[in-house]
This record gives sequence, structure tokens and C-alpha cells, in this order.
Amino acid sequence: MNKITQNSEASPADQGAVEIKPNEKSCGQKTITLDEAEYQKLLAQAAQYKDQYVRLYADFENARKRMERDRQDFVKYANEGIILEFLAILDNLQRSVEAAQVKHEDYAAFLKGVEMIMAQIHEMLKVNGVRAIETKNKMFDPHCHEILMQEESEKLAEGTILEEFQKGYMLGDRIIRTSKVKVVKKK
Repeated sequence: MNKITQNSEASPADQGAVEIKPNEKSCGQKTITLDEAEYQKLLAQAAQYKDQYVRLYADFENARKRMERDRQDFVKYANEGIILEFLAILDNLQRSVEAAQVKHEDYAAFLKGVEMIMAQIHEMLKVNGVRAIETKNKMFDPHCHEILMQEESEKLAEGTILEEFQKGYMLGDRIIRTSKVKVVKKK
């Protein structure tokens, strides 16, 4: 670290000059002499750099906080569109239940309404990139299927899926729920 001291032994021509002396640990360095104007200019420049740093740091912190707030808002409201679609489906279900309560005997119309709602749900899932995992006549895949039961059979190959208890789904290429199945095992 260098010491900055006023040069008291300067000649009258050098009055107002500033001398920068190295401390004892920095051997072999030369002494730099600055006049007062250059010294004040360097101090002003250092103050300007410090001010720029403080402002840039504040801007960075504000941007970081804004990005974090935006990320939290995105996570909080990311499902808004799909929730609106489910609300439309819920409205249709509610109308079906109300119709069934008023017309106690029209089960065919109630069943038709439920089938229409299921079709609406399947279409909404398809539009949002969700698709069912196929199991019919497929071989067991531990990544897509979960074995709940096994049944012995000599007619089918071991690992063939016999029955699906619960449908599995994929979102894009990611499995979000495995299919629950019954598979063939050899006797």
C-alpha cells in the first residue's frame, strides 16, 4: 500500500505538489510526484468510479430482485390458462348434475353429458401436450408401467400387459403418471 503525503521539502517551484511514497515493504519502487491539480483530478476520478460502482451495484440488485419477483409471479400464475379450461369443464359437470337432479329418470341424457365432458377433458389435455400411455397388447416397460398384479399364462409372452387398472399419462416426453397394469408371468 502506498502512502500519499504532501511534499513539504519541495522547492518553491514545486509548492503544492504531492509525493506518493511506497511503504517499506515495496522495495525498489520510485517516488511519484504529482502537482495539486493532478492529485485533485485523480481523487475526483476515483470518486466518480466509486459512484458508478455503487449505482451499477444498486441497478444489479434491483434487477435481481425484479427477476426473482417475476419468477415467483410466473410460478404462481403459470397454470392460469389450464385452470380456466378446467373451470369450463367444471361448469359443464355442474350443469349435468343439476339436470340429473331435476330429471331423475333421464339417465341416457346424463350419460351423454358426462361423455361430452370427458371428450372435452381429453381434448384439453391433448391441446396442452398430455397424452395417454398405450398399454393394450404392449410389453411391460418399467419406465411407463407399474405392475399391480401378475397372472400366469402359457398363451402370451411373459411381460405382456393383460389389463390396465389406471391409465398413465405423458406430458411431452416426460411421464407424469405410470400406468397401473396386470402382466403375464410364466408358470
